[in-house]
Amino acid sequence: QVQLVESGGGLVQPGGSMRLSCAASGSIFSTNIMGWYRQAPGKQRELVATITRGGTTNYADSVKGRFTISGDNTKNTVYLQMSSLKPEDTAVYYCRILSSAYNYWGQGTQVTVSS
Repeated sequence: QVQLVESGGGLVQPGGSMRLSCAASGSIFSTNIMGWYRQAPGKQRELVATITRGGTTNYADSVKGRFTISGDNTKNTVYLQMSSLKPEDTAVYYCRILSSAYNYWGQGTQVTVSS
């Protein structure tokens, strides 16, 4: 069993910045991928960014150059630094941890970009 605890999120003005954190605990394999996904109202959940324990990252085209994903393996924590936020970034952001043996999601945190 793996638990994911997300923090961060809230209201930010367009052009602003925000950081999300996701801490994993439990029976975590040494090989896994952690990442962030988001779901806006009326839309499907989509990938935002992922990172392997080795540090390989992957980003959605819509966030490249604006968002940065990073991880702390000693804390089993992944971060999403979001900059130059746009109203279209408004969504519920979900953390995910994936390995060959499991696939868990966090409860989600709301990010609203509005003036």
